[in-house]
Amino acid sequence: MPTRTIAGQTVQVNDEGFMTVPAEWNKDIAVEIAKEEGLAELTPAHWKVIDFCRQSASTSGSAPTLRAITTGAGITTKEMFALFPKGPAKKVAKISGLGKPEGCV
Repeated sequence: MPTRTIAGQTVQVNDEGFMTVPAEWNKDIAVEIAKEEGLAELTPAHWKVIDFCRQSASTSGSAPTLRAITTGAGITTKEMFALFPKGPAKKVAKISGLGKPEGCV
C-alpha cells in the first residue's frame, strides 16, 4: 500500500490518493488536502459536511454518497457544489480522509 506525507504525517493512500486508514486523519491533514483540491480555506459550512461524512462513515464503513450527505447534513446539492466544486462527494470524501464513495468515477 502506498504512503504519502500530508501535513507532516505519513498516511496510507490508494492509487487515487484517497486515504485508506480513516484513523490516520486529522484536521491538519484535511486543511492540506483541501488546499491541494483547490479550496483555500475550510469554513464552518465545510466542517459541518466533513464532520457529517466522518460520522456517517464511522457507522456505515464507507464514505456517504452525495444524496446521503445532502439529506443527513441538511444541505442542498447546490450548496454542496458551491462548497466542494467539481465532484463534491468525491472531493469531500478525500478531504475527510475516507475512501472514494461508491458510484463515483
